[in-house]
Amino acid sequence: MHKRAVAITGMGVLSPIGQSLAEVAASLRSGRSGISAITTEPMAKALPAGVVSGNFEAAFTRLERPFMERVQHFAVLAAKQAMDDAGIGDFSAYGLRAGVYYGNVNGGAASVLSWVHSLLVEGKQASRPFTAMAIMSNGGAAQISIRNKILGPVLTHGSACASSAIAIGEAARAIADGYLDIAVAGGSEAPLSAGVTGVFSGTRAMSRPDPEDPSRSCKPFAKARSGLVLGEGGAFLILESESHAKARNASIYGYLRGYGVASDASHIGMPASEGQVRALRAALDHAGLGPGEIQYINAHATATDGGDVIESESIRTVFGQGPGDAHVSSTKAVHGHLLGAASALELVVTLLAMRESVLPASIHMGEVDPLCSLNHVGPVPKTGFHIENALSFSCGFGGTNAALIVSRSPKSS
Repeated sequence: MHKRAVAITGMGVLSPIGQSLAEVAASLRSGRSGISAITTEPMAKALPAGVVSGNFEAAFTRLERPFMERVQHFAVLAAKQAMDDAGIGDFSAYGLRAGVYYGNVNGGAASVLSWVHSLLVEGKQASRPFTAMAIMSNGGAAQISIRNKILGPVLTHGSACASSAIAIGEAARAIADGYLDIAVAGGSEAPLSAGVTGVFSGTRAMSRPDPEDPSRSCKPFAKARSGLVLGEGGAFLILESESHAKARNASIYGYLRGYGVASDASHIGMPASEGQVRALRAALDHAGLGPGEIQYINAHATATDGGDVIESESIRTVFGQGPGDAHVSSTKAVHGHLLGAASALELVVTLLAMRESVLPASIHMGEVDPLCSLNHVGPVPKTGFHIENALSFSCGFGGTNAALIVSRSPKSS
């Protein structure tokens, strides 16, 4: 069966390292961190976090606000950026040929916490009328669909940290197989409230603020790494068939050329290298590329003790670790871990790296853990480096792994 090439024609982002593509690209070149120390009431302990500055309620009407909270704000506004970037007004003319594919884990976490406080502290017996809509994990996807008249599939994926990678990959499959012509795909997350930060503190995987500089708290692959740092934000891409993009004279950032998804089937909380290797090799096979044809890997690496070691083993197994092998970095060092939206942000970062000819750094890496030996970009970005093919990798609790390969050129037919 002939598969259609899938072009990427628009991107949008609200993130700790920038609220536009230009701002994110500048941060990648400079290594600017968006991580700072925050407290999430009623928790007293300060935690490092990747924070998106500003409040976005003013972008919505008084009647819209009760249905939404910060996570849906990120989703709607980042998706609109991507649509504007792609030159799309709305999707009403597409009928069932356009869709939304969304990744999210926590829904409206702040609204959940607010209702629990009202119930247990204030004794209220019913929530506010619109709380149900604000806390839905699919609320962001629904809001994007409603505002932009997207009448086809509106699907939400909740596979932990791989959620938005799977959303993007499944959107690409639907387009490649001819079911859709165009899709809005990405993810959003707003986990910086006590209900989520407390849960992650309970896993004992969270980093403490760096005592000298909280912006340096996340150190993937480093010998001195101390745990993950949560982040918030949203990122979306417009995917469409190459023929459709060219027919409307759209600019093309690149192609979603490879998608691999595989499960560890091993442990609910501890990753396994075998499952990661299967996902990486599946993406290469789908793309029709060999390991030596990938110039850059944006790794999942969250700066946890075991996770970075296991992922490094997986990348070495497939790609090697020599100076001629794929360069590797984790940009979570500057934006934190966006959970269900992490993959979407990191794919946008990877595409910008390709466009800007820059290898993003693992800022604050310092001395590399010998068990994480790879062809690391290192703590300083490298400019003037041509990237033809790049891979973004995500590994989630529960054992779901997803790899996305983007390329300057489509796969030869």
